Amino acid sequence: MAVIKSSDLDFDTIKSNLKTYLQSSSEFTDYDFEASGLSNILDVLAYNSHINGLTANMAVNESFLGSAQLRSSVVSHAENLGYYPRSKTTATANVTVTAATSDTSTQSATLPAYSAFTAIVDSISYTFMTTEIYTATNDGSGNFSYKTSAGSTSLPIKEGVLKTKTFLVGNTTDEQIYVIPDSNIDTSTISVKVYDTNTSSTFVAYTDIKKSVRITNDSKVYIVREVPNEYYELTFGEGNVLGKNPTAGNKIVVTYMQTKSTAANGASFFTPQNKVTVGSSTYTPTVTKVSNSAGGADKETISSIKLNAPTAFSSQQRMVTAEDYKTIITANYSSVLDDVIAWGGNDNVPAKYGVVYVSLKFKDSITDETKTNTKADIKSLLSENMAVMSIDTEYSDPTDTFVETNTTFQFDPDLSGDTPETTETTIQNKIDTYFNTNLNAFGKIFRRSSLVTEIDALSVSILNSAMTIKLQQRLTPTLNQKKTYAVNFPVKLADPDPSEYILTSSKFTLDGISGCSLRNILGSNTLEVINASGASIKDGIGNYNAASGTVNLIDFEPSAIEGSFIKISTTPLDQSTVKPLRNFILKLDTDLSRATATVDHQNTSSVIS
Repeated sequence: MAVIKSSDLDFDTIKSNLKTYLQSSSEFTDYDFEASGLSNILDVLAYNSHINGLTANMAVNESFLGSAQLRSSVVSHAENLGYYPRSKTTATANVTVTAATSDTSTQSATLPAYSAFTAIVDSISYTFMTTEIYTATNDGSGNFSYKTSAGSTSLPIKEGVLKTKTFLVGNTTDEQIYVIPDSNIDTSTISVKVYDTNTSSTFVAYTDIKKSVRITNDSKVYIVREVPNEYYELTFGEGNVLGKNPTAGNKIVVTYMQTKSTAANGASFFTPQNKVTVGSSTYTPTVTKVSNSAGGADKETISSIKLNAPTAFSSQQRMVTAEDYKTIITANYSSVLDDVIAWGGNDNVPAKYGVVYVSLKFKDSITDETKTNTKADIKSLLSENMAVMSIDTEYSDPTDTFVETNTTFQFDPDLSGDTPETTETTIQNKIDTYFNTNLNAFGKIFRRSSLVTEIDALSVSILNSAMTIKLQQRLTPTLNQKKTYAVNFPVKLADPDPSEYILTSSKFTLDGISGCSLRNILGSNTLEVINASGASIKDGIGNYNAASGTVNLIDFEPSAIEGSFIKISTTPLDQSTVKPLRNFILKLDTDLSRATATVDHQNTSSVIS
């Protein structure tokens, strides 16, 4: 007996399988299915099987985090792991706000929370607001400069419009659902206040559970979660599991910032929309930019949720392993951080026990003050409450390692309308894009073969290509002062070669001689200084250690350098794979990377007489 194959979901294949099954029966051996009404019945059966198969396949896929495609399914699976995906985040700028008055008797003044400022980005106006009260004191001449609670004159202002949503708590025997019908919320700006009655003026503030360290029966916390239509829902405890729950008759007032996220990044000029009150008079404040707006981001992507949810679950709200540090810090400070990496002090160079090292890669345009405050918050709010006792957190700033690529390729102009020059530019653009897309973050590995494969696929005129790699660190020396420097590379370096220089550098001035540079002596790891013509003027200036990837400069005293730093370029031991460790990040040096074509007319024939 024939078997109907049902593993293929294609409509035509299902119909063909049905025909094959029926034709195997003696009643339909010579039956013309295409010219009969039975063909219509087969269409209905095939369509029904096709839809059922697709539905079953989708249902199974959506049942697992790894295979789910719908955002609502991915978010739901992440929540089951205790991970709440990031909402949109506001762009934040820093400004100073001052008021010049003739009032010398008033001693202090305040800038209210949610004072508004406007800024233009790409011809579109955006509103920025303060999120807390700032105070100012009279300098004795009637001038007021507003400061944060920490005493800084650099005030953060966030892009967005203040919104309010009010709920009345019904009978607690019924399921209480509090949905905020807005998909453009920055959940970090949510404020929840619970009033005793609809007319009460006193309230109790509730805290986001992600900011809570210990929860008791009396804790007042809320959970904000994304629901299937991309709105947000508030949930509370039941009085004994996640703290105190609002009771019947209470009024819940939720305020939050509705944001345009990435669109408001890059604002640089801010105009105040509110006057400030000093004494009994109002004045227009003067606003000066400290930093452009930055940090605005869209909702966490599906791929990011799939990556972060399992690691967040494994951390279990404790910081023990290096991965725990990375996961928890990323979850709490993703609005200002691009990437995080952590490693134990035993893996550091040099080793330091009882310490966890953390390196933070901040988003562009984040101010130094924000960086400092973020580091302090991580220590006080996270490490001190979640890390193992007696284990300290120390920061190590990211170290950029630049890659210099020298690409050569054979090019046949007869195979396309491209020229060697335009193809060289195309290849350099491809290399730049490859680094921006695949590298420029912690733990990213450079594999030369992957890049060369993409280059070969750019055009049929590229017959083959080859690439040599150098790694570069940048040194900013103290001018006119003898000092010893150690420059660390993230990988092992090539051993000395009798015919090729392993280490070279950019130009500097030494002992009154301009155009000097560093290089190793052929066949040796000892370094020397050469002049512009290549003659050695000073040897024994230092050495390089191939095994540790360290370059040592001894009593180095340049009086001038070209540019802001000296570029020290070396050949790695393995040019095919560069795997940086710890806080090293690979970037491309576009100035010292080049692509060179060799024209090869492969179809040209010659006659031998």
